[in-house]
Amino acid sequence: MSDPIDRNGLTARFWETKPLKKMNPREWEALCDGCGKCCLNKLEDAETGEVALTRIACRLLDDTTCRCAHYENRHQFVPDCIVLRPDNIDRNAYWMPETCAYRLLWGGQPLPDWHPLISGTAESVHDAGISLIGQTLSEFDVPEEDWEEHIIEEPT
Repeated sequence: MSDPIDRNGLTARFWETKPLKKMNPREWEALCDGCGKCCLNKLEDAETGEVALTRIACRLLDDTTCRCAHYENRHQFVPDCIVLRPDNIDRNAYWMPETCAYRLLWGGQPLPDWHPLISGTAESVHDAGISLIGQTLSEFDVPEEDWEEHIIEEPT
C-alpha cells in the first residue's frame, strides 16, 4: 500500500516522517513558506553569534510577493546568496528565521498551522502576519552602516 498523495503530488505530511537530509528537491522546495525573511539582510553579533533580522531586503526580493525575482539564477546577481540544502543545513540553520520550516524541522519542531503545507494555501503565511509582504526596504536605499536602525523582531 502506498502513502497518500496530496494535491501537489507530494506524499501527504512527508515532513513528519522523512528526515530533511533524505528529502528530494521537490519536497525540499515545498517546505519554503514564502515569507521572504531568509532574503532579509541580517546582522550577526561577532561575540555572541546572535543573528538579527533587518527590514532591509536583498535586491532580488519582490516585496509584493515575498519571493526572489530571479530564484533560479540568483547567484549571477548575488554571488554570496546562501543556498540552503539538506547537506548544509547543519551549518546554516542558525541564521534562518525562527519561523522557517527548515529551521523548525531541523530543530525537531512541528510546522505551524499557518504553514502552506498545513493550511493548503500559499496566502496563509501572509494572512497570519508571518511574512513581511509590503514592509521591506531595498538594500539600495539604505546604507549598510544604517542597517542597525532597521532591526526587527520576528513575527511568531
